[in-house]
Order: sequence, then structure tokens, then C-alpha cells
Amino acid sequence: MSNESRVATPYEVAGLIPAAGKALRVSPLPCSKEIFPIGFHTTERDGELRPKAVCHYLLERMAVAGITTCYVVLGDEKWDIPSYLGDGRMVGVDLAYLVRKNSPGTPYTVDAAFPFLRGKIVALGFPDILIRKTDIFVRLIQYQRSTDADVVIGLFPAEQPMLVDMVQREEDGGVKQIVIKPKTTALTETWGVAVWTPAFTEYLHDVLSRRTTGREAQELFIGDIIQAAINDKMRVVGLSVSDEPYLDIGTPQNLIKAVRNYSE
Repeated sequence: MSNESRVATPYEVAGLIPAAGKALRVSPLPCSKEIFPIGFHTTERDGELRPKAVCHYLLERMAVAGITTCYVVLGDEKWDIPSYLGDGRMVGVDLAYLVRKNSPGTPYTVDAAFPFLRGKIVALGFPDILIRKTDIFVRLIQYQRSTDADVVIGLFPAEQPMLVDMVQREEDGGVKQIVIKPKTTALTETWGVAVWTPAFTEYLHDVLSRRTTGREAQELFIGDIIQAAINDKMRVVGLSVSDEPYLDIGTPQNLIKAVRNYSE
């Protein structure tokens, strides 16, 4: 991706991608889920079509927003990801890899990058989620600057509420509640990307440092940390970034749909 296509940002924004999950619902796969081929891209070198890994889409969207460095947090068995992506030249972002062995949940995976994220704005994305819109991080970064919110979450229509975090918003855009995988709900929006400030990075790290991670501990989601921040009076706002749902390839049905929709 050329430098001309990037959006300049006046302060450092670091990309953050948790990639330590085991993809049990779609296993076995011949590779890590994050680099499963979905669709094709045209190479800048020779203009030829090449298979496009699912995480390539997310990294492109970060690059468009002017994000130049992204931290990818791996499980210790997922070395095929750096083997494939390399230094990030292919996707237009400099990549750094961290390892979180036996992560008990996504918040702990994210927190593995804590020493590298302090003092930076963080743009979080999930490498197994496909989003058509290309300007999602551009809009989130701009909205965070205009609102000075601690956390801005990017909102999407929810196609499968029982599988995601549902979001209740106030009229002013402030997030009132995050409901994790409700059995039934009247809410219509979920979140799929986020931008947050150094204050939330410190908050997440502090919350996790005080928690038990043994078998008796309840599974923890990023949505739980965001809800705790709301309860502790941090400013969390939501911004609609797409009028169509994102597509999570973590189930067989969605993987089939992704292969069909992105192979055109």
C-alpha cells in the first residue's frame, strides 16, 4: 500500500491483534485460522492475483488509517502466522510479534502487549473478522479525538446476538451496557473494533493483575473489561461504522459464507 493512501495521524497509534485462539469450532485446519485464504488480492509487483489471508483485510484497514506498527499476539503454537506475514511489507504495516502461552482469554492475550502499548493510542481488531468498510479505523481515531473518550467501539448490526457482545447506547452515543452473548435481547448492535487511550490500557492491565486465572475463574471477555470501565466512570462511546454485519469466520457456517462472498 502506498504512503499516499494513508491518512496521517498527529500522534502514535499502535495496532493490536490478538491471535492466540485455538479455533476449536472450525478445527482441524491446515493452518492458523488467521491466515486461512479468503478471496484474492492483486500484487503491486506484477499485478497478478494471489490468495488473500483473512487477517490481510484487517491489516489493510489499519494501514489506511495511518497505523504503521501493529503488535500481533500469538499463541505459542501459531508460528505459521509470522512465517506467512513476515515483517508486514505485504500488508503495508510493520509487524511485531509477541507470544502469550496458554492464554485464559482475549483480555490476557491483549495485555501481553502492555509494555509496548503504554502511552499510545491503541487500535484493536480481530484477525478472524471480515469487514467490508475500509475506513473503520479512520473514523474511530477521528471520533476519539473529537470526543476525548477513553474507549471508542465500532458498532455493527448484529446478525447472531447470542454469539457476540450486544451494546446498549445512550442518545448521546455513550455506551450504557455491554451484554455478553445474551440468549434473548431487544438490542440490535454489536461491536467489532475499538480504539482506546493509554488510560484504558493501564486500566485493563490493573484489572487483570488483580484477577484469579485458575480453573475456578469465569471466562473473561474484552466486553467485560469495557463494562467494568463504564461502571468505574470511564467514558466509553459507540460509533456506527457499518450498515452491514461483520463476518466472523470462527464457525463452519460463517467460513462457508466468507469463502463464497469474498471469492467473487
